Amino acid sequence: MALIKVLEKVLDANDKIAADNRRFFAEKKIVAVNLMSGPGAGKTTVLEKTLPPLVRKFPAAVIEGDIATTADAERIAALDVPVVQINTDKLGGACHLEALGIQTALAELPLDGVRYLFVENVGNLVCPAEFDLGETLKVGVLSVTEGEDKPVKYPLLFRVIDLLLLTKVDLLPHLRLDLDRLLANVRSVNAGLRVVRFSAVTGEGLAEWLEWLEGHAPAR
Repeated sequence: MALIKVLEKVLDANDKIAADNRRFFAEKKIVAVNLMSGPGAGKTTVLEKTLPPLVRKFPAAVIEGDIATTADAERIAALDVPVVQINTDKLGGACHLEALGIQTALAELPLDGVRYLFVENVGNLVCPAEFDLGETLKVGVLSVTEGEDKPVKYPLLFRVIDLLLLTKVDLLPHLRLDLDRLLANVRSVNAGLRVVRFSAVTGEGLAEWLEWLEGHAPAR
């Protein structure tokens, strides 16, 4: 019982800060997109393909979350997009970002005029889905190389997201993957979830993904 009470207190404190973040984003008219996936699904690569065409219309910024290293932040900085890295290693190696970390990182970013803020969460299919960051949109990233069973093995993430990017679809001809079964597993967890097939190699799905993002742009 004590462990449950401690967890409830942690989540309650996080939710209060997340509510502050949500008000901040609304006041600034910023669409905050929380990208969540397991390790290696391709979140950073998605951002590398998304940001160049997006920032031609809408200024954007990025918060990178990882246990250690600044490798992903360096890749985003090379695109000339403002980015802040959050490493959880000094915080015990947490497998997720929390609302307080986002709030702290916001103070380090030049947000005047920014319309989209992408938060690349720590690579994990469980913990990130449990913590509200105050984001506007939750997006899941799942690689076809991860198999058909991830949506039913880790259902919470697939329940809470607003859209699923199914990445590395250019590899489908080389995999023993039952795509119909994978999609059926997604639907069994979240029947109305929109799925965008995405390939950073061929460009498949990029236009559809950008159109979806731009459809959520707040009016100035």
